[in-house]
Amino acid sequence: MASNKKVVPEAKDALNKFKMEVANEVGVNLKQGYNGDLTSKQAGSIGGQMVKKMIQAYENNMK
Repeated sequence: MASNKKVVPEAKDALNKFKMEVANEVGVNLKQGYNGDLTSKQAGSIGGQMVKKMIQAYENNMK
């Protein structure tokens, strides 16, 4: 079973800031707090773009 527990709890603020920046980039109006009015497509585009950027940053650090 997957866990939603943060490995580094101190990173929460940084991840929220990152999420807001990515939402702005993909054109999704994300607000602080509850965002239950987002479509699955909108939420997925934010999460997908976040993963893409994290992988890209990791690959750049490997060079």
